[in-house]
Amino acid sequence: MRRALGLAGFSTLIFAAGGGAAFAQDAAAAAPPTADPANTAWILAATALVLFMTLPGLALFYAGLVRAKNALSVMMHCVAIACLASVLWLLGGYSLSFSGTNPFIGDLARFGLPGGREIVNGTLPETVFFAFQMTFAIITPGLIVGAYVERIRFGAVLLFSGLWLFLVYAPVCHWVWGGGWLAGMHVMDYAGGLVVHATAGISSLVAVAMLGPRDGFPRDLHPPHNPGMTMMGAGMLWVGWYGFNAGSALAADAAAGSALVATHLSAATAGLVWALIERIKFKRSSMIGVVTGVVAGLATVTPASGFVGPAGGMVLGALASLICFHAVELVKGRLKLDDSLDVFAVHGVGGILGTLLVAALASPLFGGAGYAEGMDMGRQAGVQALGVAAVCAWSAAASAVILLVCRFTVGLRASPEAIEDGLDMSTHGERAYQS
Repeated sequence: MRRALGLAGFSTLIFAAGGGAAFAQDAAAAAPPTADPANTAWILAATALVLFMTLPGLALFYAGLVRAKNALSVMMHCVAIACLASVLWLLGGYSLSFSGTNPFIGDLARFGLPGGREIVNGTLPETVFFAFQMTFAIITPGLIVGAYVERIRFGAVLLFSGLWLFLVYAPVCHWVWGGGWLAGMHVMDYAGGLVVHATAGISSLVAVAMLGPRDGFPRDLHPPHNPGMTMMGAGMLWVGWYGFNAGSALAADAAAGSALVATHLSAATAGLVWALIERIKFKRSSMIGVVTGVVAGLATVTPASGFVGPAGGMVLGALASLICFHAVELVKGRLKLDDSLDVFAVHGVGGILGTLLVAALASPLFGGAGYAEGMDMGRQAGVQALGVAAVCAWSAAASAVILLVCRFTVGLRASPEAIEDGLDMSTHGERAYQS
């Protein structure tokens, strides 16, 4: 009798368990997605790291490279752009980048981030995803500052950066990361080779062509006034880049760790190779050269960081210095374009180089993560080249239009007197240093 009752009870238990599992599945299907605490914590930290890249990293890096009388103006540009881009990101920039089904531009459904506290994007609260992407929208126009330092009107910086965020950054971001046409073709851009570095680099080249060179270029140029400040800024960029690339995994997982390792090794290799090039060519290696190499390595690995292995990161770092070093000479020496702090030669060329090379280095044969379904190395190379061509063409055309608007409204170039006095005092009434 006990045995009979036991079997009956066991059968009842199995039935109840099965019913409970089915009920749990139905409840899970009906329940809204929830944020993952570990992923949320990591992306919050990564957000702070990427903002740290701009403030104070990029500001110090650029300020040390200009003359003392313009150092404060460069810092002002970085701070003002951070403020402006943050506000514009809420007022349309984020929505145009990450909403809607149009293949070319988003809609305004997320204007002002309605209900952002309750919505989950993947495994993250939308507010966290919004903030992380906002730091990318801050640093990208900030990079362009290095091209036009020491001669541009402050009003032009603000007007150009604001219009550029809507007309260049947001569309390209949507194409690549927001479900646009390049995303549909499986373009590979892990953390911004196209979205950040190609757009900023090409736009910088257009800006300097329309703005004109600094007085005395290329014969009478002053050396960086504070290489130590530049080194400190570069160090902050290097540390912050962990958030930039590893954070783009949008999770605290192995992909983030792999991106971090590839990023670090690319930067380290690039710094050594740049120092070696200088040693061979000039018989000495400079601090400015080493940190420029580091930044070139960081820019070049960015689009590939989550797709390649550690060895791929080293390859990208070595090629970054070899190619970007000669790009600096090409732009200033042969083309006679005063890209003051080498934004195109380092960020533009580096980002484009990494975007093209990821098609090969992502192969499992080289320790990479492989390709999307239906893609192979050849097809991926074609998509990467198309992405580069489209992004560069759009960035150039849109930037030229924006610069023309600036020229005929607030003006582009500061007056000769303001340039001679230095933009610190003539524009802002302050100095970085008291004499």
